[in-house]
Amino acid sequence: MNKIPFHLLQEEDPVFAFNKAIIDATRPYCVAYKLNTAFYESNGVRGWQTLERTVNYIGKEHFTIADAKRGDIGNTSDQYAKAFFETMPFDSITVAPYMGEDSVKPFLQYENKWAIVLGLTSNAGAKDFELQRAGEELLYEKVLKTVSTWGSPDNLMFVVGATQADAFINIRKLTPDHFYLVPGVGAQGGSLKEISEKAMNKDCGLLVNASRAIIFASKGEDFAERAAEVAKEYQDEMSNYLS
Repeated sequence: MNKIPFHLLQEEDPVFAFNKAIIDATRPYCVAYKLNTAFYESNGVRGWQTLERTVNYIGKEHFTIADAKRGDIGNTSDQYAKAFFETMPFDSITVAPYMGEDSVKPFLQYENKWAIVLGLTSNAGAKDFELQRAGEELLYEKVLKTVSTWGSPDNLMFVVGATQADAFINIRKLTPDHFYLVPGVGAQGGSLKEISEKAMNKDCGLLVNASRAIIFASKGEDFAERAAEVAKEYQDEMSNYLS
């Protein structure tokens, strides 16, 4: 709430008012919206209501991602999948693969829905496990190779952080046909140019995520207009690499 422009705080639901304005301003310049569920869960029931209201407002013209990083024993993951794919109409959800195949499979049972599995993340802590050796390969390599056998590019994507650009060529060799959700562009310092050069496939294969750089481009009453301007800048740059 401390990042919501002051003039919106008088609204009945300031977060939704902010989201709605951002969505309206950026629709022409994006293909997807990613909602980080933790920032809604922390506000209790009202936060969940705002989350559901927001994903419904986005509608079906844009791909929606629940950035929830779920993954648990099978019957629990069943309920997580139901929550985000049935109760709420998300198109996809980020999933942690640490507990193995039975924790991911429930998310892969839905037609026209995607599990976006953590592969190699953008945070500094990636070195603690993901970049450690697991026999003759790095752990993230084992995760990518193993998880890719649980589904197909039609229901499975991977999270690969933009700050891991040096690994992108290797990652694309391991998973040539999958799409990647790529966070870390903008505020975290990832290079869109470098990602595009190293990670695109024949179908583009990238959902590049820029969040804070866009939605917090201004704290004033022009926040939506500034968000649109920055989003268009990213779209224009990405279009150059696609052409």
